[in-house]
Amino acid sequence: MERVKASSSWVASHSSHVSVDSSRLEKMVDEMNGSIPSIHWDFERIHYFDGGPLTVQYLFVLDALNFCFWPDEELNYDNLALGLNMALQKDKSALDADRLQKLDGPQLRNILKWPRPLPLEDERIRLLHEVGLELENSFGGKATNLVDSCGSSAAALVDLITRHFPGFRDHTVYKGHQVFLYKRAQIFAGDLWGAFKGQGYGAFNDIGSLTIFADYIVPAVLRQLGVLRYSSSLAKTIDANMEISAGSEEEVEIRACTIYAVENIKDLLSKKVGKQVLSVELDLWLWSVGVSCQSLRHHRTLSIFY
Repeated sequence: MERVKASSSWVASHSSHVSVDSSRLEKMVDEMNGSIPSIHWDFERIHYFDGGPLTVQYLFVLDALNFCFWPDEELNYDNLALGLNMALQKDKSALDADRLQKLDGPQLRNILKWPRPLPLEDERIRLLHEVGLELENSFGGKATNLVDSCGSSAAALVDLITRHFPGFRDHTVYKGHQVFLYKRAQIFAGDLWGAFKGQGYGAFNDIGSLTIFADYIVPAVLRQLGVLRYSSSLAKTIDANMEISAGSEEEVEIRACTIYAVENIKDLLSKKVGKQVLSVELDLWLWSVGVSCQSLRHHRTLSIFY
């Protein structure tokens, strides 16, 4: 996780299009009075949870598919989470590794009860096949074996996932430097921690090592709060709902500066409350604010990573 933090900090210090407003960041922390609003995992009651191995399988498949909803204005994360949940309610073997390898686009749409092709549908199917095959080849078909292999370390789990599953390798090159972001690998660890309340499959001795999960929503909330500042050209592009290329300087800066800003928020909050503040908790809060704000303008990038 240090690679994520260090490379994001480097981007923030060399950024051309996005900046972090330190004074607004400090003011925001002061306004929080040393506490994070408590948001419970699954506050929307859309996820599958049975307290056992099937929940782990569900979360891994969920986070393998957790990207890029915006091209379909009616599709969102809730459709994905609830669709997979309902599929398991009907058939406990729906997300077995061997079945993941055989799914096609229409079958995935049927699982999610979606009436038309999904954004990046071919990529979603490719990733499901990859997950099913590697789970079968290296982990006995079970996501629980993947989790058991990490020794109760969230950082080790992220490393294991990115080594075994190429579709989770969320990194890029920015101004000649490699940048690591790892949103979906990290959020799997965060989802386990949240779902199991830090116990059992969600027990990690280094949950604090995770960073924010840099996506579309959290940067938009930080921009609205005045913590992230965009150049006039970038602001116009986002406000006009124009697409920003994956891997472009603008896109990398938005995500990396989000991580850098939240790391600073964590540090300031920790100093005020005298204890470690978790990115998982900050992410839940900021994301819940974002999804409840209908007027929020987020950047638009076609990507499998978020």
